[in-house]
Amino acid sequence: MDAHVAFVGVLFIIWGLLTALVGVSTLALGIGAVALLSSAAGRGGGGQVAAGVTAIAFTTLAIIAIVWGMAHVLVGVPLRQRKAWARVIALLLGSVDLLLLPYGTALGLYTLWVLLNEKSKALFAVNG
Repeated sequence: MDAHVAFVGVLFIIWGLLTALVGVSTLALGIGAVALLSSAAGRGGGGQVAAGVTAIAFTTLAIIAIVWGMAHVLVGVPLRQRKAWARVIALLLGSVDLLLLPYGTALGLYTLWVLLNEKSKALFAVNG
């Protein structure tokens, strides 16, 4: 079970980095929408409301994705070191990941299966 716990930690790190990368690219789209908003304001053309809503939506989603990704990375590293607090937070993150089809669901199921196993619990009890 030790190898499964280490693998969950690696998957958390990879998932977190990919999610943060998506967040950064979405942030670039939000910045583009802000630029479009500035451009439309200078010309007095329409589309200012749409560009504003788009900028807010992309920026908000980007921040959520970056924070969510970094949370996974920050939990994945100590999870590989068998820190008990990381196990608890990984279970929480994995439970929410179940909603993120299809890869988050797979990660969430695997996380729950590994970290709720009695042998895995024993690994974290020893290393507190």
